[in-house]
Amino acid sequence: MGIEVYATHSAGIGGIIRENVEDFVVEEILVDGSKAQIDASNTSAAHQVLGCSMVKSRYLLCIMIKRNWDTLAAIKNIAAQLSIRMEKIHIGGIKDAKALTAQHVTIEDVSAEQIDRIHVKDIVIRPLGHCRNEVSAYYLLGNGFRIHIKAIDHSEKVINKTITETVGQLADLGGIPNFFGHQRFGTIRPITHLVGKTIIKKDFKKATMLFLARPSIYEHPSSRRARRELQATQDFEQALKTFPKQLRYERCMLRHLANHQDDFAGAFRTLPFKLRVMFIQAYESYLFNKFLSGRIETRLPLRISEVGDYVVAVERSGLAMPTINRVVNLENRTEINNSIQAGKTRLAIPLIGFKQPLSRGVQGEIEKQILETENVSPEDFKIPNMPEISTRGSFRTATTPVNSFSMDEAQYDSKRPKSHDVAVSFTLYRGSYATVLLREIMKPRDIVKQGF
Repeated sequence: MGIEVYATHSAGIGGIIRENVEDFVVEEILVDGSKAQIDASNTSAAHQVLGCSMVKSRYLLCIMIKRNWDTLAAIKNIAAQLSIRMEKIHIGGIKDAKALTAQHVTIEDVSAEQIDRIHVKDIVIRPLGHCRNEVSAYYLLGNGFRIHIKAIDHSEKVINKTITETVGQLADLGGIPNFFGHQRFGTIRPITHLVGKTIIKKDFKKATMLFLARPSIYEHPSSRRARRELQATQDFEQALKTFPKQLRYERCMLRHLANHQDDFAGAFRTLPFKLRVMFIQAYESYLFNKFLSGRIETRLPLRISEVGDYVVAVERSGLAMPTINRVVNLENRTEINNSIQAGKTRLAIPLIGFKQPLSRGVQGEIEKQILETENVSPEDFKIPNMPEISTRGSFRTATTPVNSFSMDEAQYDSKRPKSHDVAVSFTLYRGSYATVLLREIMKPRDIVKQGF
């Protein structure tokens, strides 16, 4: 997945996350300070979220609370119950699947009464009022997390000391390395970025077979058997009969291929637009992770810029502004580094796209070498067969701050008398991953067994 190094030198505490769904709680925070809360008694309806009111308009603003649901699958089920297209439900960001999460959604042209009639297991939709605009990433500040780490084979003293050291080292770096987390690629079956790469190389048949037929030792045996059978036979009609019902997206593609055997690009078009884009974004994310890993491995600083680096401005809220960027040179380096120390600017690394130049200097050499090894170029991200998922590129900060970090005193693990568990709480800006911070704290040896 491109995450090849640690930024901290402290020993990890080990342990596991997500033993229970309720061990991983995510609550979305908007730029106006509104928080989508799990607890209905603390509803943010009293706060005029995004200026919403009881006056009817096109968009009904709601809080969606889901337990153990993939975000896109949850939206698909809600849309089906409302008899509307998925595109009429808008979100600010994708939330963790194996978690208890709360987020804001807007739904077009429906009433609160219609929302009250929705019944989907482990999903609650709570109407707040009507607003003028749809929810999007533009309105999202970040997410608050409360996470239990369990089965830690260390004493309370060692746990507290190690976490404190790790968080302190990260603060000195300017935050966590802003890697894209494991769930971006699929922890159980990490193939999303591989599919993305084959799409940008215009090989839709290979991309199709990767997505449908690449098995994983960690997935359900019935899914594994179905994928292996398709890999051997390439019989899409037969695969439609054997693929388990829970593989919804795969079955959409198989249904198309059973009738149009060689239309692999058309098969991808049966998937929701957000999922199609996600394949390309996952490969962008993989390259970014490689670029950032290369920087850390080369011992280039994360809180000090070098000649040839990019930096981006930071607005008062703490959010980075990728569209306001500069290249560091000998003349402006001192001024830019003072701005980084003041928190007004952050070091940035390119997200590759057909309009995005690489960094220059030493960082640029790292990026160039990785692209050569991958045998890809920025121009590959222009996809004539599917122009709607072509990507222009952008920037992502090399680090992101960890805000409001706290931890409870470590307790004995109720299931394991000789082990401890500890709960940590913190907030991160949008687009950053809690699992990246947890990785630094835990230093996991097996990301699947340990819940990543």
